[in-house]
Amino acid sequence: MDGGSPAKLRYPWDTPPDPGGWQEVAPGILWVRLPLPMKLDHVNCYALEDDDGWTVIDTGFGSKKTRAMWQALFDGPMQGKPVTRVIMTHHHPDHMGNVGWFQTELGAELISTRTSWLFARMLWLDDQQAPPPETLEFWRSAGMDAEILAKRAGEKPFNYADIAYDMPLGFKRIQQGDTIRMGGRTWDIHTGNGHAPEHATFWSRDDNLVISGDQILPSISPNIGVYVTEPEADPLAGWLEACERFAVLARPDHLVLGGHKLPFTGLPTRMRQLIDNHHGALRRLEKHLAQPQSAAECFAPLFKRSIGPDEYGLALVEAVAHVNHLYLAGRVSRTRRADGAWEYKSRG
Repeated sequence: MDGGSPAKLRYPWDTPPDPGGWQEVAPGILWVRLPLPMKLDHVNCYALEDDDGWTVIDTGFGSKKTRAMWQALFDGPMQGKPVTRVIMTHHHPDHMGNVGWFQTELGAELISTRTSWLFARMLWLDDQQAPPPETLEFWRSAGMDAEILAKRAGEKPFNYADIAYDMPLGFKRIQQGDTIRMGGRTWDIHTGNGHAPEHATFWSRDDNLVISGDQILPSISPNIGVYVTEPEADPLAGWLEACERFAVLARPDHLVLGGHKLPFTGLPTRMRQLIDNHHGALRRLEKHLAQPQSAAECFAPLFKRSIGPDEYGLALVEAVAHVNHLYLAGRVSRTRRADGAWEYKSRG
């Protein structure tokens, strides 16, 4: 910005499409809004028109309702042209829930980073009837509230198979540094981490468009979580590295098409906000840990608001991500307490 004030975030559309609706955001590119049955009640998907059909980026939850909405889009603004390719930006079910349907019923080629595809298919196959011992141990180590732990121990856990269409074998790999042609444009592929490993984002060489999935969002910070699959992980380190790398690419005029909320401009400002948000949270957390605390006892300094039961699970995995980051950086120590939880304490 040549020393001037950083550009504020601006929203070219102040209201989103209705559920199942669409908005053309650039020539040949449709923004599709699909519903989700949770507090974050929507996901944004994109359809890009090619000479021989359409490329669809992200697909919503795998449900008959969502697939009926896609069918209405095929018959309406997509004008009956075939979907030749489906891309998942990352492995989370609101983004990949219908990729198997696009493959098996519509004959679309699935395009994905290798890590996203492996995680998606692994989690789709991992159909659990009760939480396994490793999950219970992970929850205890995080200091999960005893009443919540007892309740969850007796419940059928969330399974991808409940909300994702059957995933066949086979995909085409994309990776950092690749390019792809879609929607009449050439796009550079840059992968991020933190919210999801090897998350794909797409940066147009021909105009100002960025399709960011959940790696870059306005007004909310993507969840950065640690899970039982890798309990000692440090996704926050990967998140901060990706944000710093994307900040170098960011231009004020970039129109960012994210996986949630509204398209926006002012990307350099948003990248700085996303970076500063977590550094600020880490400073508050380190101060909070002057007295030993479990991850579950760190919600107040991290989120600065009360956490309800619907948010508890995501808050817990994000708290673990932040204490793991401090621990692996040597900024806090940890010890086991009698109830099995790790307790963290600042070294300062």
